[in-house]
Amino acid sequence: MSEDTKFKKFLATKKLDPRRVLMASYKLEHLQPEDRAIKVAKSKPAGEGETATKETRKPRSGRPVTQRAIQAALAGGDISGPSKTRILRAVNHLLEQKKQEKVDLKALF
Repeated sequence: MSEDTKFKKFLATKKLDPRRVLMASYKLEHLQPEDRAIKVAKSKPAGEGETATKETRKPRSGRPVTQRAIQAALAGGDISGPSKTRILRAVNHLLEQKKQEKVDLKALF
């Protein structure tokens, strides 16, 4: 009954803890002051002669992976596309710390 999903097998082979994936996602995704500044700059009207200083960076989403999303991924449940991307970003961050190759989305799901 406890069928191993692709994500669960990947975490087991790479020796990654789901709790570390949660913490890495929080570290990567939560809003920083510079992200808030980018959002404020985008919301201001552009008619004030500031066309040369237009912001091109994207702010962080501010939405880290949740425990529920990790549990759904481990159990093989339905996960939204943005949640999959956040999990992928966190896993790649952990793999980079371990000096291993980054993976793509198809390797996890």
